Amino acid sequence: MNYPDSNKTENSDISVNIDPDEFSVAEKAAEEDMHKAKDNGFTYTHKFSEPFLYMNKTYTELHFDWGSLTGQDGLNIETELQALGTTVVAPEFSGAYQMLMASKACTEKIGSDAFALMPLMAYNRIRRAARSFLLASG
Repeated sequence: MNYPDSNKTENSDISVNIDPDEFSVAEKAAEEDMHKAKDNGFTYTHKFSEPFLYMNKTYTELHFDWGSLTGQDGLNIETELQALGTTVVAPEFSGAYQMLMASKACTEKIGSDAFALMPLMAYNRIRRAARSFLLASG
């Protein structure tokens, strides 16, 4: 049995409400990002407006190689989130999934905890790049 206005079923504790208009806007933004990005959007370089200090190292930029990720990386991200009690239904709209993915794609090999310590603007830009990759590749 389906409940109105959600993807929740009687055998599920998960309710997913994704606004079709919001999804459409995200898809258009992802398309624009992919056109701007090098290598068909498989890489992204984030340049910090102020140097970012993490684990006693200063970063002025971070490089992400989304194309280096494998299916096993996706499974590992899901397993890690499940161990934390988080179920991901739509990775394109999950900040936790996107930040774990960004950590795995980051060529500087920073921990996923680094993103929580970044200025919000940097976090949001990296998250948008991850979301754009997921939307364009899925």
